[in-house]
Amino acid sequence: MTGFGQAHRDTDRYTATAELRSLNSKTLDLTLRLPRFLQAHEHEIRQQITKALLRGKVNFNIDFNRPASAAAAPALNRPALLAAFHELQAVAQSLGLAATEETLLAALRLPGVVPTAAEAAQTSQAETGAEEPTWAELQPLLTEALAAMQQFRQDEGQTLQQEILGYLATIRQQLAAVDLHDPQRVAHVRQRLATHLAELTQHEQFNATRFEQEVLYYIEKLDIAEEKVRLSAHLDYFELATRQPDEAVGKKLGFLAQEIGREINTIGSKANDATVQHLVVGMKEELEKIKEQLNNIL
Repeated sequence: MTGFGQAHRDTDRYTATAELRSLNSKTLDLTLRLPRFLQAHEHEIRQQITKALLRGKVNFNIDFNRPASAAAAPALNRPALLAAFHELQAVAQSLGLAATEETLLAALRLPGVVPTAAEAAQTSQAETGAEEPTWAELQPLLTEALAAMQQFRQDEGQTLQQEILGYLATIRQQLAAVDLHDPQRVAHVRQRLATHLAELTQHEQFNATRFEQEVLYYIEKLDIAEEKVRLSAHLDYFELATRQPDEAVGKKLGFLAQEIGREINTIGSKANDATVQHLVVGMKEELEKIKEQLNNIL
């Protein structure tokens, strides 16, 4: 869900840049920073972004400036300066002080003597009749920035898809290794059971019925055939979901990852075999890599 999109417009009246930034988030958390003359359109802007972006911590900013040629340079208000200087000079003389260069500097710092840039721009705008652009004029910048962000996310999504499918392929290989080793594990379990059976049948208090019940329970607890089938099915469904075009599948993949983890854990707990445990650890490691990348998927 990370992304970036930008659009720029440069005219003889103004320059405007629309910028969208997005970070991972389970919901849509939208922050806007707009020029004052566009704040009345905040609701409309939020609706357009919310409709296009489902999730993410999104920041949208419009940077608006007038070009230097159109901006009024702060000009000295000469009459105000002379009036201020004469007033300060009169005060100094009444106090028995001489007017110096510091008196002139003090007059320059008084309000209205040297207009601020904002005051000069406001004056220039009033003189030239220049108006702020409407939202209809600037709205295409948001559309362009959203398109750029969507393309950014799509490109990133293709890269993530290849990484996730690579992790998934590794889990498949390790599951195949578990399946290949399983007959040896079962044979080893059978041998242990046969040894224990030989010892128990010689015991005076041997109960054949109870022993049969215990053996069936033990074998059922060690059987991982169903878990292997379910894990393989989850992996197939997960891969199919990652290839679904133009659909927000992040939450679905998160649920599938939980199911995959549950089956892997069950295989590890039931197998009671060092080789299988080693493969299970490898599968868990790949699954954690997948979960980390799922944070970047809508």
